Amino acid sequence: MPELPEVETVRRGLAQTTLGQTLSGGEVLLARTIAAPEDPEAFLTALTGCTLVDWQRRGKYLLCRLERHGEAAGWWGAHLRMTGQFLWTTQDQPLQRHTRVRLFCGGDRELRFIDMRTFGQLWWVPPGQPPETVMTGLRKLGPEPFLADFSERYFRQALARSRRPIKTALLDQALVAGVGNIYADESLHMTGLHPTLAADRLTATQVRALRTAVVAVLEASIGAGGTTFSDFRDLEGVNGNYGGQARVYNRTGQPCPVCATPIERLKLAGRSAHFCPSCQPRPRR
Repeated sequence: MPELPEVETVRRGLAQTTLGQTLSGGEVLLARTIAAPEDPEAFLTALTGCTLVDWQRRGKYLLCRLERHGEAAGWWGAHLRMTGQFLWTTQDQPLQRHTRVRLFCGGDRELRFIDMRTFGQLWWVPPGQPPETVMTGLRKLGPEPFLADFSERYFRQALARSRRPIKTALLDQALVAGVGNIYADESLHMTGLHPTLAADRLTATQVRALRTAVVAVLEASIGAGGTTFSDFRDLEGVNGNYGGQARVYNRTGQPCPVCATPIERLKLAGRSAHFCPSCQPRPRR
């Protein structure tokens, strides 16, 4: 699933290519991709004639502020889920196999939403309504990692209230927005913390180091255009490059870049966790 760096990479690409574009129509090829309104044709009608004014990201959600003839026209929201991607192309290009939605712009350009697993969703939020009233998942998100409210104090207090394994806690979007499996593994390796260590057992020094690592790992991946281990592509269909820099994620059996010990993998709450047994010793009971 695309995580914060991948979604931020897409946001930046959308901002570079589509801001100022006015939508002239479109086509919904898979009705369940449209989460709101219920009628896909109502979604297209709401967006037709709108100009894309400002692309934002909240956690793993994308939000575009819309205007029509200079007046507010609501928001267009998207969540890529597991395999969703946007592709900026010309209208005469053959449709990709898993194209779900087409939105037409000026100059024979179009924005396609492609989604192999079909879990991705698109919303239209009417003007005058906050996005979270329609995109209800926004209500459950914790602070953004790059903003001031993701402070050391907040992080320490949030972890102190949780007895879950630290890897599981990091995946909780209510604790910190946007961190997923890849970057949780990488952050824990950077700080020498075993993924099964209980969140409430971290010392103040460990919390400080982990917070710093989370921010650093996310920033590095954004700079590399995200990570591609399966389906992620940017707006031009290009793979993200952070995967080649990964220390432990998806590297089971390969040598740790720090100590050369083979990387191991375990399951926590149904998710994989990759770690170095030497750099990240198992916590004592």
